[in-house]
Amino acid sequence: MVRTFRYLSILITIFGFIALAISGAFISQAISKNNFLIGAMKEEKITVGLTPEQVQRGEIVDTAPKAQKAADTIRGHRQNIAPTYNELLGGKQFDPTNPKQITYMQALNLENYLYTTVLTSGVITIAGGAGAFMILTGIVDIIAGLILFSMARKPVG
Repeated sequence: MVRTFRYLSILITIFGFIALAISGAFISQAISKNNFLIGAMKEEKITVGLTPEQVQRGEIVDTAPKAQKAADTIRGHRQNIAPTYNELLGGKQFDPTNPKQITYMQALNLENYLYTTVLTSGVITIAGGAGAFMILTGIVDIIAGLILFSMARKPVG
């Protein structure tokens, strides 16, 4: 029985260190991807959806809530051109020489870029949260493993 507790304590402690290592990977990826995403948004210097005061202060779309608002604004503008892509084409094929269709497609591309940014931001948050939870799990596993190991060393009865 003592041997079983020792093996179990070692296994639990190893799982704790594995959880800590994996949590580091999750958190570093979350930080890295978040920095990349913010940098990419800053390069684009999008101001759609911001108030004139925000634009005057030099603010740009560089967060998920601002990206959501900008995408929603662009979607409204795009739907003023045509409610749907099918209605834009009117049963015909896309005409790359038609300025209305080109504008619609450019708006659709920017809208998709911004909605993808919002989605990515959510995934980054989930990855960071999972990493934080793994840190907690790893620490608890290590403590539990050490307690079990010390219990296995003590003589019974």
